[in-house]
Amino acid sequence: MHAKGKSVMNGPGSDYTKKTQNGTTPLNRSETKKSLVILLIIFILSLSALFYVYMMFPELEESEKQHVKLPWNIEDAKMLAKVLDRYKDMYYFEVMFGVIVVYIFLQTFAIPGSLFLSILSGFLYNFPIALLIVCCCSAIGATMCYLLSQLVGRRLIKHFWPDRANEWSKHVENHRDNLLSYILFLRMTPLLPNWFINLCAPVIGVPLYPFAVGTFFGVAPPSVIAIQAGKTLHTMTSSNDAFSWTSAFALSVCALLSLLPVILKKKFKTKLE
Repeated sequence: MHAKGKSVMNGPGSDYTKKTQNGTTPLNRSETKKSLVILLIIFILSLSALFYVYMMFPELEESEKQHVKLPWNIEDAKMLAKVLDRYKDMYYFEVMFGVIVVYIFLQTFAIPGSLFLSILSGFLYNFPIALLIVCCCSAIGATMCYLLSQLVGRRLIKHFWPDRANEWSKHVENHRDNLLSYILFLRMTPLLPNWFINLCAPVIGVPLYPFAVGTFFGVAPPSVIAIQAGKTLHTMTSSNDAFSWTSAFALSVCALLSLLPVILKKKFKTKLE
């Protein structure tokens, strides 16, 4: 974010102006290590909670246990779907709670795999419930990632992605009066990875309200496509099967519609002037 011509990433007191030969000061290195340690502790605690949820799950057969894991590809999602579908009717809320917790965990720590859980949700539940689960989990997980980044992310962003964060901060400042529409647009398009948006948003000054609301509604259009793909999960060969030129066109239309309030606002403002 810019303020009086200076980026927040390089504002007054920035350690960037006091670099050593390798590009970082001893203080920066120490702070980065401290941030990584805090992040690791939070991750281990969250992983322990995830393991507890797994242990509270209904007793599984030995042949099924190997398939109850984070889905890294479509085959993992297929096998997990087969297991959960068997227990869903008898343990409806337990299965749903497990999906929700895992989804939020992946989103919180920017771990790949949430797309497969969106497809899985479409397979397990009817459309309205699946869409509500995916939108809520995406918004909650992204908000948790936002808060986590707010706690320890500033030093990490400065260390690993300073130039990219600075560039995005310029765009955020340009859209400061229309941040909700801007976040909606970003969530519907592949211009920026979702994990990068979640991590950098608090660092460059994106307020929590437009971030969370924009995420909830912004992920809905791509989630509709993933959920619909879940109805044919067992015939899919890769996650790319969920998307087509038709779905890409639909997402483009939704993204343009998200900018409509901005266009109308500018036109109205021009007429008043």
